[in-house]
Amino acid sequence: MKKRVISLIDNLENELIKLSEFIYNNPELGFKEYKSSKAHMDLLKKYNFKVESKFMGIETAFKAEFDSKKKGPTIAFLSEYDALPKIGHGCGHNLLGTTSTGAGIVLSKILNDIGGKVIVFGTPAEETSGGKVQMALKGAFDNIDIALIAHPGDKYYKSGSSLAMEAIKFEFKGKSAHAAAYPEKGINALDAAINTFNNINALREHIRYDSRIHGIIKKGGEAANIVPDLAVAEFYVRAITKSYLISLSKRVKNCAKGASLAAGCELEISNYEASYDNLITNETLSNIFTKNIKSMGVKKVYDSRESYGSLDMGNVSQVCPSIHPYFSITDKEVIAHTKEFSKETIKPKAYNGMKKTIGALVLTAIDVIKDKDLLKDIKEEFNKKK
Repeated sequence: MKKRVISLIDNLENELIKLSEFIYNNPELGFKEYKSSKAHMDLLKKYNFKVESKFMGIETAFKAEFDSKKKGPTIAFLSEYDALPKIGHGCGHNLLGTTSTGAGIVLSKILNDIGGKVIVFGTPAEETSGGKVQMALKGAFDNIDIALIAHPGDKYYKSGSSLAMEAIKFEFKGKSAHAAAYPEKGINALDAAINTFNNINALREHIRYDSRIHGIIKKGGEAANIVPDLAVAEFYVRAITKSYLISLSKRVKNCAKGASLAAGCELEISNYEASYDNLITNETLSNIFTKNIKSMGVKKVYDSRESYGSLDMGNVSQVCPSIHPYFSITDKEVIAHTKEFSKETIKPKAYNGMKKTIGALVLTAIDVIKDKDLLKDIKEEFNKKK
């Protein structure tokens, strides 16, 4: 079976490179990935996938399905394709999405022999408001047996964890006045924003070490001689679990409420981006993937790296068994979210990593489809952790 999978990947390689480089040369921001999503859909249609565009009402999301019509599990591969502003594909989503779409096509060529169904989901805006968040809330992954995605990186890492995250906006509304002539008639909204930061800095001593709170002031006044009547601050609040995030976010909001009360301001609290759940790696599934990536010639797979970022894949992992490993695209250390990282995604080393990872993803899916006991173990672990 492995030889067959490798042969299928080799036959598909040129089309996958073309897809990756088209997306690389046409970088699009989240929810604006019209060319990128269409390029994925066009290739999937060519290989007899039933494709639904504008999936779940999201302009640049899609669902591509290939059903063997034989009983078996439903396997999902998740494609990302959004870029970063002024950087392009500094997170390698041109390659990530291509890897997932490639894995879906290769698996579809085998399903008629072993049964089951494969779905490739096009999931936009991972970098901002997380298309997977909306899709998970609307039930896209409710009937998925396993969900797989692999991210480009500098080394091969096992799937690990990510932080749950809430994006909170504070709008402080005061009263303008001449700051020199009539300061007593003004209510300084900027004071409330600054004191919110001070309150949060005091809070940091009493939160878990693996939590993160970071923010900016988006608006703070128009001129130094006018008391600011409006100030806007935006924060990301992150925590290792969703339950602790809820508790921590409440305390952060109280910091703003206290600052607003002290300044005499009105306060509006809202979310300016979607909230992400923490990633729960299914270790049973992860171990199978690690075995398969090694069988593709990868000698060293590192333990999951400590991560203080957030992923919308976390929301998927709360719904169905999931993994999010990393694969190597370079022999040197390159920091993600940079133009340097982007350039590495279209080099021969990156495409070699892509091919090995597609092989491992497909072999993992095959193992799950053929081994009912394995799928049972995966689901038992998922239910316990959930």
